[in-house]
Amino acid sequence: MTDDVARIVEVGGKRVTEREAVAECVVSTTPEACAHLVSGTRKGKPIEAARIAGVMGVKRTPDLLPFCHPIAITGAEVSIEPDEATGRIRVRTTVRATDRTGVEMEALTAAAVAALSLYDTAKEFDRSARIDGLRLLEKRGGKSGHYVADPSGAADRGRPAVDTR
Repeated sequence: MTDDVARIVEVGGKRVTEREAVAECVVSTTPEACAHLVSGTRKGKPIEAARIAGVMGVKRTPDLLPFCHPIAITGAEVSIEPDEATGRIRVRTTVRATDRTGVEMEALTAAAVAALSLYDTAKEFDRSARIDGLRLLEKRGGKSGHYVADPSGAADRGRPAVDTR
């Protein structure tokens, strides 16, 4: 293999299995800006728009990331949990597929796109808003089995596989 060639990994010989990935990130802003996002703004309902943006992110992942295969998504959820008191909004996504390759990138993309949608509205009220902690929380299925991230968020590279379905 040479460094001057880009290629999508061959997955044709892999078994089709059920796969699932969960990802999260947090939008941090002021409590006032968070309250605007929750109650709605002149742009509409930012929380609902972010949920839709996250779902769109799932569907568009292979268009955005050059090494991602288009896969057979069987379901996706985007959960947005605002905490107005702290100004933090947790974005959590779950994506499922039955295919030869995983859905980690789709779950991560969904979380990032949903958070960017919230940021797009928050910036009117708080230019210092930020998106933190984008990470894979869990993945199931495929050759590498079940992965669960350290709940503390420490960079321990996750816990080893606990099953190999």
